[in-house]
Amino acid sequence: MDKITKAVTKDGFLRMYVVNSKDTVEQARLYHNLSPLMSAVLGRTLTASMLMGSMLKGKDDTITLQIRGGGPAGMVLAVSDSEGNPRGYVQNNALELPPNDKGKLDVGGAVGTTGYMSVIKDLRLKEPYIGKIPLQTGEIGDDVAFYFAQSEQTPTAVALGVLVDKDISIMAAGGFIVQVMPDCPDKNLDRLEKKISEIKSISEMLKNGMDNEEIVNYVLDGFEPEILEESEVGYKCNCSEDRMTRAIISLGEKEIRSMIEEDGQCEINCQFCRKSYNFDKNSLEKMLEKAIEKKE
Repeated sequence: MDKITKAVTKDGFLRMYVVNSKDTVEQARLYHNLSPLMSAVLGRTLTASMLMGSMLKGKDDTITLQIRGGGPAGMVLAVSDSEGNPRGYVQNNALELPPNDKGKLDVGGAVGTTGYMSVIKDLRLKEPYIGKIPLQTGEIGDDVAFYFAQSEQTPTAVALGVLVDKDISIMAAGGFIVQVMPDCPDKNLDRLEKKISEIKSISEMLKNGMDNEEIVNYVLDGFEPEILEESEVGYKCNCSEDRMTRAIISLGEKEIRSMIEEDGQCEINCQFCRKSYNFDKNSLEKMLEKAIEKKE
């Protein structure tokens, strides 16, 4: 099971979130039959949503990352609850591209840089909060950092990584976010920036066996970090027959009647976990009755 860890420095000027998301990304790979490149694309997005989700305060709050970068990957979507349990999908799950100029999976080339990343926070208010920023590199980590700087005015360092093994399973995946709190002394900020510039990739750190606490201590070395809490997280789809039934009813009388007359049945596949739900004619007729009642 994956773990997410929250930490803060003793002086309170820096806070850090770390997640090992290997099992989560592997589950997503299996659900969506992802190519190695798309495992990296969706894996980084899921990891970012896990970290950002764990920042939410309310038990029922959720956060959605929606990326439309103009690249061949198409839309990338990840949703996380406030505990850091995500689900997601990508439009072009089988995409492959040549390696980038560093010899690595070309996430930026797949995502593109001509579009936007939207961050949607559902805090159970009348309207969700929506922040939208133009993509900077399409590498996702840089774009999430830019979102925090632009939309929340919070200086933030973000590291996300996915390593794919030779058998296309996930070898390592994870990420961290370090945020600078108001009134942080410049000397602390300078020292943090220097440390961040020296850090090897987060996926290599995880591949080499570093756990979350070791990563916290390594990144915040000299800042006296304190672990606040650690919890288990994982890929979590909330689809159900009841949800799918309500989705069909919401289509309305005309659409349901068409299903009954043309096919006499209906099959719906969950976008997040690919589970199939089948409804026979009798079930559709009951839904039709409810749709008519709702209309009245």
